[in-house]
Amino acid sequence: MTQPPPDAVSPAASGGKGLLASCWLAVRGSTEDLATGPVDRAFLLLSVPMVLEMVMESIFALVDVLFVSRLGADAIATVGLTEAVLTLFRTVPLGLAVAATALVSRRIGQKDPERAARTAVQALGLGLALSVPLALAGALFARPILTAMGASPGVVTHGLGYARLMLGGFPIIMLLFLISAILRGAGDAATSMRALWLANSVNIVLAPLFIFGLGPVPALGVTGAAVATTVGRGTGVLYQLYRLLQGSGRLELRRRHLRVEPSTLRSMLKLSGGAILQSLLGMSSWLVLMRIVATFGSTALAGYTLAMRILLFAQQPSWGLSHAAGTLVGQSLGAGDTERAERAAWRASFYTLGFLGVVAVGFLVFAEPLIHRFTSEPEVALHAVRCLRIVSCSLALYAFVTVLPHAFNGAGDTTTPTVVNALFSWGLQLPLAYVLCHPLGWGPTGAFVAIAITYGALGLTSAALFRRGGWKLRHV
Repeated sequence: MTQPPPDAVSPAASGGKGLLASCWLAVRGSTEDLATGPVDRAFLLLSVPMVLEMVMESIFALVDVLFVSRLGADAIATVGLTEAVLTLFRTVPLGLAVAATALVSRRIGQKDPERAARTAVQALGLGLALSVPLALAGALFARPILTAMGASPGVVTHGLGYARLMLGGFPIIMLLFLISAILRGAGDAATSMRALWLANSVNIVLAPLFIFGLGPVPALGVTGAAVATTVGRGTGVLYQLYRLLQGSGRLELRRRHLRVEPSTLRSMLKLSGGAILQSLLGMSSWLVLMRIVATFGSTALAGYTLAMRILLFAQQPSWGLSHAAGTLVGQSLGAGDTERAERAAWRASFYTLGFLGVVAVGFLVFAEPLIHRFTSEPEVALHAVRCLRIVSCSLALYAFVTVLPHAFNGAGDTTTPTVVNALFSWGLQLPLAYVLCHPLGWGPTGAFVAIAITYGALGLTSAALFRRGGWKLRHV
């Protein structure tokens, strides 16, 4: 009698039992071919660990704010401003991650793991070459960077050590992002998830220790949060490298892969260039927006930082769904099935829409008690609650902004989301925020309204452009 493959779930295991079995298989790590077969099953096997991974990544930021918030508004503003600069730096690993996922997933879909491994090595080498100069510049010029971002003298005094360490540790962030993207592209989302779990566990243990001190460990204040986060991320990177070199997953790196491949680098630079520009446009607009909010003082900036951290935390599961969609689009196109690629993208979009709709209702109802868990300062809480409620009004439509750019990128079409990002982040969000905040006198609320309007408009436009189907003609 023919035995079913080890990863297959028995047809008898139907309903909730079958779903739980599939979720457990996804967390444990599946070896099924995700480039063919039912879209729903492939999406589940990829999305469950990816969602958990994204939740772990967001907890990094939330843990820092939770502990740092006890140090006052200046400390919160320090974390917010430094994260804003790091967000700008992250455009590089995000762009490279898009290229790595697209190329690796396409090679896996073509049943060419050897070429996928060589592609991964090119991505890692390029990432290190780009991240080291950025890290040195960030560490050396942390003080003028904070000042240019609108930091008050108190924020600069308290936050300089935090900023130097976080910006100087950028190569670790690069490797964490890039290796995760490579693993996701190969369909090994479980290993990527475990790395974030490990990194986050280390951070949660070390953050209060270094921030507040204990025994022989001195209280480092906000700088302690940077120490804990950097050590945690470094631990996650070491685990990722161990798994890749051990070769126990879908992808293994060997010494024979350590050579320069100009053609692969050209493809990667072409794809990542568009993706970096795409991220740069979006991220830099957030920096300008934060600069606008900073003109209203540390309490407004702290409230905005708290609200956006909570929003980003809540959105992380949707980013996991979007990464799963990007991988499935790339692998399906590698297998020559464009219709399956399209089904995967739309399925992920509507799952995400439903999830973010529920999150939005929760924020509208429970914004005040939630914010008061993070701060006892009335003015900070006032801005944070207002921001959370206003942005939540269009949060559901942000599902298309979350998922469909990953689908475009997975198909090798980085041009469309880049143009859309430019038009809406710089052509709509920033001018609208400035007009509402200053000429119309709405204060920080104007920035919050501009975010909500941009979310909705960008989501509807992304859906309309994806439906046209021009991305199916791209080749990587």
